[in-house]
Amino acid sequence: MLRLSRAVVTLVGWEAAAADLMQVRRRVFIEEQGIPESLEWDQWDAPSLHALARHGEAPVATGRLLPEGRIGRMAVLAPWRGRGVGRAVLDHLVAEARARGLPEVVLSAQRRAMPFYAAAGFLAEGPEYDDAGIPHRTMRLRLAP
Repeated sequence: MLRLSRAVVTLVGWEAAAADLMQVRRRVFIEEQGIPESLEWDQWDAPSLHALARHGEAPVATGRLLPEGRIGRMAVLAPWRGRGVGRAVLDHLVAEARARGLPEVVLSAQRRAMPFYAAAGFLAEGPEYDDAGIPHRTMRLRLAP
C-alpha cells in the first residue's frame, strides 16, 4: 500500500472492487475518450489483478495486470493526473509482475501516454496502430531476474 497525494493504491481482485474499477474506467475511457462501452469490458477483467487508487473512499485511478504479464486499462481521473497517482498504480503492477517471476511486462500505450511509460523504463517497439480510434504503440519493460 502506498500513500501518494492523499491517494492510497492497493491491489484488488475484480470481484471485490468491480464497481470502483468500472467507475474510473467509465469516466476516462467511455465518457472522456469516447471508447464504445462494448469494447471496454472484456473477459480479462475477472482473471486480472487490478491496482486501485482511492482518495478516502473515492476511486481515482486504476490499471490491471493480466496473468501473462500484460498491463492495461490504466486510467486516472482528470483531477488526479500529474500528481504521481498513475505512476504509483503502474509501479504496483510492475512490482507484482516481478514478484510473480515474469521476465517482462508489455502494454499498449496511447500515443499521448508514451512519455509517461518511457519515464518508467518502457521501450516502444513496432509500428503505431489504431485501437478504438486512438493511436497506440506497443511498449515493453524487461524485468531483472
